[in-house]
Amino acid sequence: MVWQAIDRNEAVIDPEAPAVLSAAVRKKIESFLPRYETRLAALLPALHVVQDELGYLSHQAMKEIAEILELHPSQVLDTLSFYTHFWTHPKGRKVITVCRSICCETLGGNKLLEAIKAKLGIDEHETTPDGEYSLVTEECLALCDYGPCMLINEKVHKCVKPEDVGRILDDPNNDVVDMPRSDLFDGPHEAGK
Repeated sequence: MVWQAIDRNEAVIDPEAPAVLSAAVRKKIESFLPRYETRLAALLPALHVVQDELGYLSHQAMKEIAEILELHPSQVLDTLSFYTHFWTHPKGRKVITVCRSICCETLGGNKLLEAIKAKLGIDEHETTPDGEYSLVTEECLALCDYGPCMLINEKVHKCVKPEDVGRILDDPNNDVVDMPRSDLFDGPHEAGK
């Protein structure tokens, strides 16, 4: 194995680069601050908001999050790199997450994963050429009663058989969730909506 040398004298982020976070995203992150005792505690919701807005978390975005929360950029990177949900490079518009827990494996999870790879022509951590789908696996999606299971973005697909893959992936609404997200993430919903 060859180790890649890193030039610590060369900046990863161009100091002249334009901001990537919109005013609305900055305001959303700042709205989290009263909910938490420390600014560090607001980091996870901030990462989610930025990834939802940009699709992934670039070094520039991490730097801006750190500035808003008055943290060191390394704290942002440390937190981001701990969780598999966050992306540091562009991903497809829809992310397929296949469960690889022992329960799903026993019920045919490997065959499901292979069927998805064959249908899309990609492997894990790859994106289709049209940018529509990316494919990942997670250790457990906490849906053991419904294995093998997968997510497309946030929509759960339960008891998926390899022969179901084509139908599911051909459905343009395969990622549409028909319930509101939590108030913690999106804020209080207005009455009547």
